[in-house]
Amino acid sequence: MEDQEKPVKRPSQRRQNRMAAVQFLYQWELNKPEQVNDAVRVFIESLEQDREYYAFAEELIHGAIENMEAVDSEIKIHTKNWTFDRIAKVDLSVLRLAIYELLKRTDIPPIVSINEAIELGKVYSNPDSKRFINGILDQMKNKINRPLRTAED
Repeated sequence: MEDQEKPVKRPSQRRQNRMAAVQFLYQWELNKPEQVNDAVRVFIESLEQDREYYAFAEELIHGAIENMEAVDSEIKIHTKNWTFDRIAKVDLSVLRLAIYELLKRTDIPPIVSINEAIELGKVYSNPDSKRFINGILDQMKNKINRPLRTAED
């Protein structure tokens, strides 16, 4: 029997946008640019697709950065026995994106944000990060006063 290659399944556009957002947030954490808008534009233009394709990523990036104080506050509340500075920067980027979505993006069902964050942790971090990310987001979901599986308008 011939060994047939399975077609590689590309991530959905939304997942690719979240991946781009995590990549930018990671870069931003390591080297904060003076002009965020310019940095986002240059970053998005360096990606595979055109800028319109990454419109969702731009929304997520700007939203996460604009709400960083509230997002980081939630992370600090839910990281027991772990100082904020010890969180791996890639895990921090994934958490910032997910918590921004949970707090501010009522158009996205919370369970989607949580599942996407766990998947992004698998892609960008080590196997232990899945438990760490899931643990924090599991605590966060208990604070959300909306249905977990549906979006609000």
